[in-house]
Amino acid sequence: MSDMHSRDLFQAAFAATLLFAFKAARADNSPDIIVTGVGVEETLPQELARYGHDLETISEEALQRSGAVDVAAALQSVPGLYVKPGSGPFSYVDLSLQGSRTQDVLWTVDGVRINNRLYGSTSPNDTLPASMVERIEVLKGGESLFYGTQAAAGVINVVTRSFSDTFGGQVNGTLDSRAGTGVDGFVRGGMNGHRFVAWASRNQSDGYRPYSVMEPSATDRKRGYELWSVGGKYRYDFGSDVLLSLQYQHTEAKLDNLSPTRVRESRNDRNEEIASLRLDYVGSDTVQFYLKAYYHDWNTAYVQIRNDVATGAPVVLYPAGTYWGFKDYGGSALARLRLHPGFEYLIGYDNQSFKGRDDVLLTATTKEEVHAGIFQIRTTDDLIERARLAAGLRYNDGSGAKKTVWNASGRFDVSKYLYLEASGGSSFLLPSASQLYQIDPCCEKGNPNLAPEESLGVNLSAGGVIAQTALNWQATLFARRIDNLIDISYTDPAFPDGIYVNVDKRVNVRGAELQLTARLNGGWQLAASYTYTRSRNSGSDLQRDRTPRHLARGSIAYTPVDIPFGANLSLNWVGDAWSTVSGFGRRNYGNYVVVDAGFQLYPDGAARRHRVGVNVENVFNKDYATRGYGSALRDDGSGRFLYFTRGVPRTLRVSYGASI
Repeated sequence: MSDMHSRDLFQAAFAATLLFAFKAARADNSPDIIVTGVGVEETLPQELARYGHDLETISEEALQRSGAVDVAAALQSVPGLYVKPGSGPFSYVDLSLQGSRTQDVLWTVDGVRINNRLYGSTSPNDTLPASMVERIEVLKGGESLFYGTQAAAGVINVVTRSFSDTFGGQVNGTLDSRAGTGVDGFVRGGMNGHRFVAWASRNQSDGYRPYSVMEPSATDRKRGYELWSVGGKYRYDFGSDVLLSLQYQHTEAKLDNLSPTRVRESRNDRNEEIASLRLDYVGSDTVQFYLKAYYHDWNTAYVQIRNDVATGAPVVLYPAGTYWGFKDYGGSALARLRLHPGFEYLIGYDNQSFKGRDDVLLTATTKEEVHAGIFQIRTTDDLIERARLAAGLRYNDGSGAKKTVWNASGRFDVSKYLYLEASGGSSFLLPSASQLYQIDPCCEKGNPNLAPEESLGVNLSAGGVIAQTALNWQATLFARRIDNLIDISYTDPAFPDGIYVNVDKRVNVRGAELQLTARLNGGWQLAASYTYTRSRNSGSDLQRDRTPRHLARGSIAYTPVDIPFGANLSLNWVGDAWSTVSGFGRRNYGNYVVVDAGFQLYPDGAARRHRVGVNVENVFNKDYATRGYGSALRDDGSGRFLYFTRGVPRTLRVSYGASI
């Protein structure tokens, strides 16, 4: 019996357990009592928002309506965030948050950093199923004060399933028109100070043709995936003052990694572990703190077999099991002190250790350790009733560099209809392992003497509620510059293929964002946003590649509480977006609209413990590019051809969910 078949049986058993073992526990149809974040770490994004940081939250309800399979698809609704999976679910993404590069945004799962430090632009989201998610928090603007490197433009924090004081759970199954299937579920409960939540999921799909043009020599012509994930959290309350929490998640995946020519087999086989242990003290308004240890182990066995163009015979470039991966582990502590009226203080320590290796694009074994001290002072409502101000410093020592960054922010509630907020400061981005230690003879060489990139940014917002209406609005201006850029230099004859260096260049980002939302009578919800970004290299009047100049989104949802159905429709417009291809010049792959639609039915009426969902992704089957253009050599050797990476074609997805 194959491993994946065994896992299928496990998933079925897991689903059956949820449906039947807990049926009696919920026979009284009692409501779930969800336990949300209570500690200093869990509430940090909301606390930052109270002090002027820009926070967007995607709720569980919105996730269900969207029918998203993975986290990247769930993020499509966030204003100011351009995120496009390369080839459908569970693939690398192009990401730009208010004009940023992909590597300028930090990803975390329950506060554990998961970014790939081997390659900064290799996004870490291709093993994150949406089924495990309670909510997603997106902080916009520089957040290095508390989050460290790679938070120069913001943070995406994936919050997994929350605890509950009552026993319950949920099982879901999905089918789609791309031969995709999925089953997932979770169970949670609590008793006598013990709380737990456990989840599992399996997703697979044959996929679709990932490129606009593929030569006949490419015999593997659909980018598919197969992913299995299981995880859980446990918490014990020592009275009401001290909480001990453990979290663990294991994911295995087979992810096709195709090309438009000669590919017979090319795949990344992932094996990932995320774990953390945290102690919270929350028993006093005067002193609260947490102590945390975390571990992230990300391993990939790569295989690439190509076809000989002349004979069709297999050519093994990388045998099965060729390794690339890393371990990221460390600890942190943060205390909030309210020693006297008017002010509170946050004092913390952060330790990050990293080691990794790549036997595909050869990178020497890499080790680094970073220590950081954090201090922030905040006003409280005792000092100023309608305004909150904060300022802080972070001192970073490690990876061959010592760096101090700062942040200042504030919010002023002018009236119940109007608020003003601002956040600004400096951030840093440590060099990736490949930039430091790459040794592959094919390519540019790493440089262990690289210094971190430096960023300075500000977000200014005004918003509120239009009087006597249900219309909420927010207008934001943002600006950011990145100095000490890391780029490839070809001027040194000792490195004919190039070497990474810090260059005297700067990226300048300026932009504006407008959001409108409304919750109307009868269950209607409306949302619209528009973002303009000007992102340019110093001395250039051209928009940076793979950074859209315009983004616009609109959605309408009908979610009545007294009728057992709902519906939603969303529209995403991407304006000009450019990529430069050698021999073909600069190409615009933007200016397209993608429409998604969904319908939900609750067969059991007001109880809403059974849910049938129908979602159509890309309703009008728009053929659009996600990661720009590339070029490849034709099979007959007559020259190179241009192709683009395709977005998801029209896909019908049907789901059923049961809560117990």
